Amino acid sequence: MEKDEIKKLLEEVSTTFAKVQDKKELEQIKVEYMGKNGKISLINQKIKDVPTEERKDFGIKINELKNEFNSLYKEKLEEIENKEINELLNKESIDVTLPGTKINVGNHHPIERIIESLETLLMSMGYDVVEGPEVEKDLYNFELLNLPKGHPARDAQDTFYIKGEEYLLRSQTSPVQVRCMLEKKGEEAIRIICPGKTYRRDEDDATHSHQFTQMEGLLIDKNITLGDLKGTFEEIAKMLFGKNRETRFRPSFYPFTEPSVEMDISCFNCNSKGCHICKGTGWITVGGAGMVNPIVLKNCGYDPEVWNGFAFGFGIERLAMLKYGIEDIRVFYVNHDLNVLKQFDRREY
Repeated sequence: MEKDEIKKLLEEVSTTFAKVQDKKELEQIKVEYMGKNGKISLINQKIKDVPTEERKDFGIKINELKNEFNSLYKEKLEEIENKEINELLNKESIDVTLPGTKINVGNHHPIERIIESLETLLMSMGYDVVEGPEVEKDLYNFELLNLPKGHPARDAQDTFYIKGEEYLLRSQTSPVQVRCMLEKKGEEAIRIICPGKTYRRDEDDATHSHQFTQMEGLLIDKNITLGDLKGTFEEIAKMLFGKNRETRFRPSFYPFTEPSVEMDISCFNCNSKGCHICKGTGWITVGGAGMVNPIVLKNCGYDPEVWNGFAFGFGIERLAMLKYGIEDIRVFYVNHDLNVLKQFDRREY
């Protein structure tokens, strides 16, 4: 008797699935047959009343019924879902010739662009990128760099002192160079660049800020000359401002270098003819440099009779202002609109 019921249910299931039109009907059928009180579940409970010698065969038939139901259910579900998709596609046609929706994913800040460009170039020349603390000791920020007590650069009106005159917010990234030289103990060559924030008591206006970004470089080795420094500067100038840029050195003075030089590039705006950017001179100063002062070498554990080298430094904001034609330094700190930042995507010389 039970076998006849199973056969009848199998035929009934096939007929029922053929009439289903949507997912709601499909779920109702699932409950009707496979639910706790469903037809298949109820007949499965009768296995306890089947004679022992027939239970195996009965179980096989029940499993065949369940498998058939699941197969038909899956097949019908796929059929309904495909039908829904096709109806949706026919209803909502897509014009594939229209441009896609552009998703904003952020943009590089001009200062970050300059830093990354310099790091990429100088790392290809063998320099390592080194960082140091922004809260620094007077010893590293001034004294070991040949800036003795009483020097104008130490003046409290120019420097952010934190605890007496022992600790301060670094006014340059040169302390990173000092730390590196002390770590090497005068026994190894050094080739590093030090990007980072620096702080000075400047009035905030179109060209000055109490916080700004520097990148300094240091090379210590044997038999280094100003010619090596000039070649390095030329590579930097051409990378940032174009292959046609000319460079020159002018005598200057810094306590930590001797001789010291100002680093100039030919004006990219007027090609050295004279304009408002170069103030009619045809040249623009972009940084300072020089051969490391023997006193600094000695202070940091290097024998100036054996070792020498050069150091250079740039204000990143100044480079960015020149490269991207920005006239107010405050733009870097108050305007983070993506539409503004995107203006610098393709600004190259």
